[in-house]
Amino acid sequence: GKWAPAVLVQLHKRNPLNFRPLMGIPKMRNAKAMGLFLSAYGLMDDENAWIQQREIFDWLCENQSPEGGWGYPFHWANPEKFLPAGTPSAVVTGFVSKGIYDYFSRTHDPRAIELFKKAAQFVLSRLSRTETAAGLCFSYTSVKRDCCYNASLLAAEVLARLYAIQPDAQLQELITRAVDFVIAHQYTDGHWNYSLDMQTGVERDQIDFHQGFILDSLHSLIRFCNLDAPKYQTALVKGTAFYRHQQFLPDGRSKWRLPHIWPVDIHHQAQGIITFCKLQHLHEDYLPFAHTIAKWTIEHMQDRRGFFYYQKHRWYTNRIPYMRWSQAWMMLALATLQSASSRP
Repeated sequence: GKWAPAVLVQLHKRNPLNFRPLMGIPKMRNAKAMGLFLSAYGLMDDENAWIQQREIFDWLCENQSPEGGWGYPFHWANPEKFLPAGTPSAVVTGFVSKGIYDYFSRTHDPRAIELFKKAAQFVLSRLSRTETAAGLCFSYTSVKRDCCYNASLLAAEVLARLYAIQPDAQLQELITRAVDFVIAHQYTDGHWNYSLDMQTGVERDQIDFHQGFILDSLHSLIRFCNLDAPKYQTALVKGTAFYRHQQFLPDGRSKWRLPHIWPVDIHHQAQGIITFCKLQHLHEDYLPFAHTIAKWTIEHMQDRRGFFYYQKHRWYTNRIPYMRWSQAWMMLALATLQSASSRP
């Protein structure tokens, strides 16, 4: 069934005590984490970073799925679907592709082009598409047709990075339609909900760090595909303003899922730093606010041994040092902040 695995996943996720070793759950390398680390090392200019980049890139080459994408190394379940370990998804493939593009931009390694072609084929041939008058939406995985805004844009980013290397009019049309679909579902105050049930027309009312995902993707897609119509920039400006003023407190602490304040999640802290660095050109406040988020996070969520905690609740802190959810995201966030702050 689907409920029992989903409940067990949430039990481990929410428990501040790590019972995984007692239950025989092994440590594994996560492709999404490897993609994030690849991007982070790409922002560092030293020999050790280059060595780490090459090793991670080689690992990703060896661990691309036969379908062309990348997935999680464990079974994943929610009440709606069950994904066997290794099932490639738009989200994991999207973040891995970002890292590979960053690596390719510095090395011009021809193997990266082959990885992009396979990843693009996964998006084009394996992910279902929902098409409407507003545009199109790529499914999260090949297991089920669905409509998740941030996942669809990450799938479009895979195509956009291949398009940046090898321009193709058909790819550009698909990418533009994916962007149009998401913009059509932006609210007047600038926010997006998480997903849309195309059969019922009901959205999943969840506003959290995925707002940052969408903004980053829009920024990249506008840049890669030269989307110069005013509506794209307007959506980006409105969405970033909502993210800044509604999803963060003035001291740099993120809110959980609106309207809920707690817990503070390290992923949201990291995403805020990344997004406001990337979109600093939109407002003079954004880069200083990225520093504000980083300062609060280091003071309240970093262990004296260096790693970052998972979540800070009102009355307790979950200090489990997750590699993918916490360390990879914060490493990329701090590397992005350092890079953005060093620009003239």
